[in-house]
Amino acid sequence: MRGLLLDLTPLRGREFRLLFLGQLVSFFGSMITFVALPFQMYALTGSSLAVGALGVCQFVPIVTVALVSGALADAFDRRTLVRIAELGSAVVVGALLANSALDDPQVWVLFVCAALLAAFYALLRPPLHALVPRVVPREQLKAAMALEWLRSDVGMIAGPAVGGVLIAALGVPVTYGIDLATFVISLGFLSLMRASPPAEDADRPSLRSIAEGLRYARSRPELMGTYLVDINAMFFGMPQALFPAIAVGYGGAEALGLMLAAPAAGSLLVAVFSGWTRRVHRHGRAVALAAAGWGVAIFAFGLADALWLALACLAVAGAMDAISGLFRSVMWNETIPDRLRGRLGGVEMISYTAGPTLGNFEAGALASVVGVRASVVSGGVMCVVGTAVIVAFLPAFWRYDAREKVSA
Repeated sequence: MRGLLLDLTPLRGREFRLLFLGQLVSFFGSMITFVALPFQMYALTGSSLAVGALGVCQFVPIVTVALVSGALADAFDRRTLVRIAELGSAVVVGALLANSALDDPQVWVLFVCAALLAAFYALLRPPLHALVPRVVPREQLKAAMALEWLRSDVGMIAGPAVGGVLIAALGVPVTYGIDLATFVISLGFLSLMRASPPAEDADRPSLRSIAEGLRYARSRPELMGTYLVDINAMFFGMPQALFPAIAVGYGGAEALGLMLAAPAAGSLLVAVFSGWTRRVHRHGRAVALAAAGWGVAIFAFGLADALWLALACLAVAGAMDAISGLFRSVMWNETIPDRLRGRLGGVEMISYTAGPTLGNFEAGALASVVGVRASVVSGGVMCVVGTAVIVAFLPAFWRYDAREKVSA
């Protein structure tokens, strides 16, 4: 049984521990806003399409900022970039708080703030992801990635669940205010960490350096497989824009919070019992099978007719996403050299955020034509079909074996 449990060894290191705790608090607050923003949008407009349009607003800054952020992460202090991103996000949440306190909150402010939050998140992720291999030894990467998933899962469970209760009991302004306070705590932890300067021969930020990162990603079929499988799964099988409409039939804000938290509950179980991952070496196969499992679970969610069953399906989907994400992260950190980690972190971020942001819009648009349930069910089917097609075209991704990589 002990061999199945989460390995806590990376937390013995001071730098990883500070990073882990700070981001744990910050992400918890962000997940509260993750509920409040679409809830407020749906309350003001009554439109699932408007909720899905938030994803379109987020997609553009993610694509434009992520690649630049990745180049910056390879050329400047990664800890400093994380601090700047956290501070910028805090300012935007302050604007959401001010807008929600008005007698007549403005919808356009929600769109603008969604775009700005996405931009700062795009600035945050590449240096944050590239910082982890700097503060843990290579043999602890799987354990560190499992802990990172655990941190994310705790935030995604507690944040939406608490956010739904806060909205129902105290209102949207208080919810935004709590998120703002978590950024202050996170910045305190970051200030205690040592600097993480770039290598002396690091490439300076430029279009040429960004292009080098893109060429490297394109030249590695195992990396392209991780990107494309995730984009496919999230584009077709991401129904979060439909959650507010579905939650109306189950009680409103509290049900919405539970639905947003349910995938993380399944993901948390995978993280806690992640010891088995040490014995898995064919990472590409694990990523593909888990992505197909996500599609099956979303298909079942679309057919569910009771809240408990819907939550169970979402929990299974979250477990599949955790397995896929854990092995994707390990593949990235095992195959990408440190001098390119920031830039490839930008490519990685586009892969795992473009799918959900565009997928939410696709789900909302399709639901306006064929209905909410049909949109969810068809998305699950397309996720499975798309995964099979990608595996067929990228056999090197399916055959990837970490033991051969370490030997080489």
